[in-house]
Amino acid sequence: MTATPVSLADIHAAEERIREHVFSPPLIRSWALERRLGLSEHRRVWLRDYGWTPSGSFKLFGACNWMAVHKPHLQGRPVAAHSSGNFASGIAYAGMRFGVRVIVVMPDTAPQIKFRRTQSFGAEVRTYNIARDHETGERDRLTREIAEVENAVLASPYDDPAVIAGNGVGALWTVRALQQQDRTVSQFICPVSGGGLMAGQAISMHYGFPEAQIIGVEPEGADDFRQSLLADQRVRVERPASICDGLLSYDVGVNNWPILRALVPCSLAIPDLQTRRAMKWLYEHHGLKTEPSGAIGVAALLSGEADPTGDGDVVIVVSGRNADEAAFRDWIAVESD
Repeated sequence: MTATPVSLADIHAAEERIREHVFSPPLIRSWALERRLGLSEHRRVWLRDYGWTPSGSFKLFGACNWMAVHKPHLQGRPVAAHSSGNFASGIAYAGMRFGVRVIVVMPDTAPQIKFRRTQSFGAEVRTYNIARDHETGERDRLTREIAEVENAVLASPYDDPAVIAGNGVGALWTVRALQQQDRTVSQFICPVSGGGLMAGQAISMHYGFPEAQIIGVEPEGADDFRQSLLADQRVRVERPASICDGLLSYDVGVNNWPILRALVPCSLAIPDLQTRRAMKWLYEHHGLKTEPSGAIGVAALLSGEADPTGDGDVVIVVSGRNADEAAFRDWIAVESD
């Protein structure tokens, strides 16, 4: 498979398509994190909190653009996709907005809140055994069967130019908001899984603040992108493991890899313990209830893995908040650093 390039013009086009279906999530200044990091008075830390979207994560940006691009060609056919849960609710929301039937395949261990959100937008959900998927390939087989039996069009949760471009819209809005305040950016920190979020966001951020260091963050047990950078080729992790259920892709997408390799020079592998501490810190200092995948960027800073050296601001993507209450309480029951 040959990668399809994605440009800033594609992100601008995506913005026009989806602006009536999404809104800009809060860009929160974290004075507490500025103090914790010991930043100078003129520097700021910003949290882009995608948990405020209708689906509870960033995924509906890419999903809405995918649906807008493909709706004219569906001719009544449904859409099928696999997802750990956030793209499921994102594509379900897009299906509701565009009047398209959606069928999603989710792991049997996905948080209940992700099942409920997805079904609340009218999508059908089917599950697979994630514990054995590395042996059985059940996720991909079940998704293909739905496509064949239901005559459905497959939507990739991350490895698709329309998804990448849609995800870039959020960062485009971040760039504009900071430029309007005459801010500069030294570090932009964003989670990486299949790469659809980071690829789109990196294009927008590099355009707006070419001097910014763009830093990827991944779970220690699912750092396929970090390994790919070291090997200078896509590396597959056969059994990714982490509490960050939204960051457990086996490898980065074909369409994402050229963008990531060009614009994201490093990726940090973060232990789950540090992510749990970041979840607790965000809850105690900002009242933010995040899922693990959403807190991992803050974990990189709090643990000292990410170096905030520079003169500009630090921007962190908080990608989602879809965590079950009991699991969230368990995760934050940890001693602070």
